[in-house]
Formats: sequence, structure tokens, C-alpha cells
Amino acid sequence: MDEFLDKITLGDCLDHLPRIPPNFVHLFISDIPYGIGLDDWDVLHNNTNSAYLGQSPAQVGKGAFKRRGKPINGWNAADRNIVREYQEWCSKWAQMVYPIMKDGASLFIFGARRTIHRAIVALEDAGFLLRDMLIWKKPSAHHRSQRIEIVLNRRSERDLAEKWKGWRIGNLAPIYEPIAWMFKPYEKTITDNIIENEIGAMNIGACLIDGKNPTNILEIGFRTHEERSHEAQKPVGLIEYLIRLTTIENQVVLDPFIGSGTTAIACRNLNRKFIGFEINEKYYREAVRRLESETRQLRFIHESSKGYE
Repeated sequence: MDEFLDKITLGDCLDHLPRIPPNFVHLFISDIPYGIGLDDWDVLHNNTNSAYLGQSPAQVGKGAFKRRGKPINGWNAADRNIVREYQEWCSKWAQMVYPIMKDGASLFIFGARRTIHRAIVALEDAGFLLRDMLIWKKPSAHHRSQRIEIVLNRRSERDLAEKWKGWRIGNLAPIYEPIAWMFKPYEKTITDNIIENEIGAMNIGACLIDGKNPTNILEIGFRTHEERSHEAQKPVGLIEYLIRLTTIENQVVLDPFIGSGTTAIACRNLNRKFIGFEINEKYYREAVRRLESETRQLRFIHESSKGYE
């Protein structure tokens, strides 16, 4: 296991997960691809509908969600099959992950509100059980809705534009992201499993928020001067929080879609071991660079201080 442990490995996790020993991993935590077309790496289907891969006038020139949104010319049958293909993709790695997790081990996946249910079903089919749905409330959100009156005015439909004034096309501002908390079932009692595998309980004492027990809504933002290098990046403090909640020092954390390396940084800050895979060479190089340069700068600050900003 020396080839993977405490390293970020460039490559497809599907090629490497089978090489991890059974019952080896204490925690799985990953900001997996959402399958919503955020960018090329997030298109996980065979749909060739050019409208889906295009942009509406409201999206042109905007950095977020380069390939996002309802097809310009309307949905077709292939578009409706996107979520099924996403579930099939999730099933491939979920079936490989299950045997390498210890009994009682937690699994956290970040996901999109429209597709996370498919990832959950794939993980359930692989053998995991759903414990809870957590909410990460973000400090801000991209609001992508378009005023319909503008569209109608472009069509010279003045009367209709006045009728639909104040109405928008799209969604409400997405201020939160769901986190599915799953776990691998255990054969013995929960207490026996905790004694044997040292996982399965929650370290509430180390995860108080303002002196109170935590809830399933987490409001942990980016720290001052925390570098942002990935459009889907999560705060180091948020990942640290979930790691502290479910593991003890020197246990192994797996992130097979490690992106810009946030999970690796959090593990090193908290004295946990990690295994990380990244298929995109650009993000792999960025993750390695961040791990080398930011670990000390973003050293874990105890919750009694003002570490979460």
C-alpha cells in the first residue's frame, strides 16, 4: 500500500481501487463529479445533443457552469437518460469501494440536488446504508436565472414582456449543497464494532459549534487567504470537520476524486493518512502543489478560536 498511502496518484480510480486491500479504509469522503455538466470532466453520459452542450445567451462569458443548463432547444429522450447513465457510472466505483471499507465506516459524498439521489441508489445497491442527509450552507451562490421579459423583448413581444415582468427562467439561488452520509453495515453490535474497528461513533466533543452540539446543517466557509483553484472546491475547514467527526488520528481516509487536493490537506492537518486519486492531470498537478505549499498555512485551528471564517 506504500504506492498509494499519503500520496495523490494521477489516474482513473477505477484502475487503482481494486489494488487497495479489503477492510483497509476508515472513511470515504469525496466531492464526486455531480454529472450536471459543470465542465467537460463533469459530463458523464453519452448524450450528443448539441443543445445540451451549448450555452444560452445568458451564459456566454460567465465563468461558472460553462456547459450547464437546460438544452437551448428543449429536452429530448437522451437528455432524460442522463441521470440513469450517471447512476451507472457511480455504480462502477461504488462496487469497488465497498469491500475496501471497514465495517461501520462512514462515507460522505457531496452532490447536486438533481443527481445525488442516483449516487445514493448506486451506493445502496453496492451495500451501503444511508445514515443522514447533511446540508452545507454556502457563503454565497451563483444565481443563474434569466428574466423572461428580456427574452420576450428580444423577440419584440412587448405585450408579453410586460405580462411576464418580474418572472424568471431557471432556479432559486442554490445556497446549499447536500452531503449524503452513508456507512458500511456491521455484523456485530455498534459498540462491539467500535471496539474492534475504532469507527462508527461520532466525536461530538471535538465538533461543538459555538459550544453547542452540531446539527445536520453546516455553515463552514473558506478561511481568509484560502486559495481557490477549482470551480467546485470545498473549504478545508468543512472537510476537516467531517474527518474529525468520524475518525481518530492515523486512520485512513479515501478520496478517489480528489480534485485540487483539499481532502489531502485536511488529512495532513489532522494527522490522518489519506489515499487520493485524480484523473485530470491539470488538477492533479495543482493538488500536489497545494499539498506541498498550503498544509502548514492552513493548519487546523481549534473550534474555540476563529478558524472558520
